[in-house]
Amino acid sequence: MRLNLKHLFWLKIVLHLAALLPLLWLVYAVSQGDFSADPAKDIQHFTGRMALQLLLASLLVTPLARYARQPLLVRCRRLLGLWCFAWATLHLASYALLELGIDNLRLLSRELVTRPYLVLGITSWVILLLLAGTSTLWAQRKLKNRWQILHNLIYIVAILAPIHYLWSVKILSPQPVLYAAAALALLALRYKKFRQWWR
Repeated sequence: MRLNLKHLFWLKIVLHLAALLPLLWLVYAVSQGDFSADPAKDIQHFTGRMALQLLLASLLVTPLARYARQPLLVRCRRLLGLWCFAWATLHLASYALLELGIDNLRLLSRELVTRPYLVLGITSWVILLLLAGTSTLWAQRKLKNRWQILHNLIYIVAILAPIHYLWSVKILSPQPVLYAAAALALLALRYKKFRQWWR
């Protein structure tokens, strides 16, 4: 069955809810004290995983639309990308405010030196900021061919973000490895595009 515009409308509502409801749960969990003895870390990890999940979901859209022959699915990519940026911003804010404290943001530069994985995370966030800021049709028309070149930077984020996660955990567990493997698989599906660029 081919998706039509009505199906797409409801699919977008479901995706919005899927991205929003975890935020409502997070607020509730914080208010109820449902986290461990280190809630700041729990919040950072939760927001980071949500950003990564939405990043992977946005990367899944194009191959899924191609192989399932559902071209309208591509219209969900922007929605997922913006939610990815929103959760990545929450992730960065939770680290800056809960870990460093609002009065100690100057420590961030020192943290970047002592914890290089933070450089990968902030680089990913800056790229997502650029992509979110140019996600409108107006920006697409204004930038023309440069728009696609700019938005191909999402593949850099798909490399840096999983490495950031792997590098940040003190004890390696299956979860960050699975995220990295999923990102690698989604990039591998685009091998023809990358081979064309290489040529």
